[in-house]
Amino acid sequence: MSWYSKYLSVFEKPFIEAPLNVIYEIKERIKNKQAEEPLVSIVVIAYNEEKRLLSCLWSLSDTICKYPFEIIGVDNNSSDRTAEVYEAIGIPYYTEYQKSCGYARRCGLEHARGKYYICIDADTMYPPKYVETLVSELENPYIVAVSSLWSYIPDKNHSWIGLTIYELLRDTYLFFQSFKRPELSVRGLVFAYNVEYGKKVGYRVDIIRGEDGSMAYGLLKYGKIKFVRNAKARAVTGYGTLDQDGTLLDSFKNRASKSLKDYKKLFTKKLNYKDDESNLIK
Repeated sequence: MSWYSKYLSVFEKPFIEAPLNVIYEIKERIKNKQAEEPLVSIVVIAYNEEKRLLSCLWSLSDTICKYPFEIIGVDNNSSDRTAEVYEAIGIPYYTEYQKSCGYARRCGLEHARGKYYICIDADTMYPPKYVETLVSELENPYIVAVSSLWSYIPDKNHSWIGLTIYELLRDTYLFFQSFKRPELSVRGLVFAYNVEYGKKVGYRVDIIRGEDGSMAYGLLKYGKIKFVRNAKARAVTGYGTLDQDGTLLDSFKNRASKSLKDYKKLFTKKLNYKDDESNLIK
């Protein structure tokens, strides 16, 4: 049985259907883990994630970590019952009325009390040792940020074998890319960094995608970004943008084609990036 199996009982289901005993269990476990003086701020951002947020928080309630931490949330002005989920679990949360991941993550950063900021996406589930594994790397004075890996949940439309092959090839590419351009191997759902430096860099809120990569790029002036391949730091998520390409094979073909065209970035660093007009918020 996978570590995340029990969380699937509430994943992709309306909050009203969640068992009361599960809600109570999550609430009590998180309450007992919240530190008054946290070293780590675990920040959950959510926009219309009523059907997935509870499974995420359930996974975080099972966190095993030797470092004191806080869990806080950001509701990006959702129109569903996302805020109600935060309230039911008793997690301090903040409403960010300007919509975008950049605004939501910036809001979380402004309220983070810890030395380290752990990015959490509400549609994702995290293994028990996730936070501790990342923070242990961040405790190295030369490391200012870390990124890790993630898997997708097998279902009737995505075979376990197909996903395994896809993830293996993707992970290998991200690993080699992380040597010269670690900022391009960063994904927001599996990203953590030093708060002091993060506030100096700041989140970009004028772009649709790439706010985490931009943050990572800015952090490089203060130290290194560590690419973590430890299984204890591998999150599990839904399909999001992956399914926008069609089938898993279609997604692989599209992304492999793009990677082959840009193969030179595996061997060279880049000093400046130019914004794509289509990615700017107007």
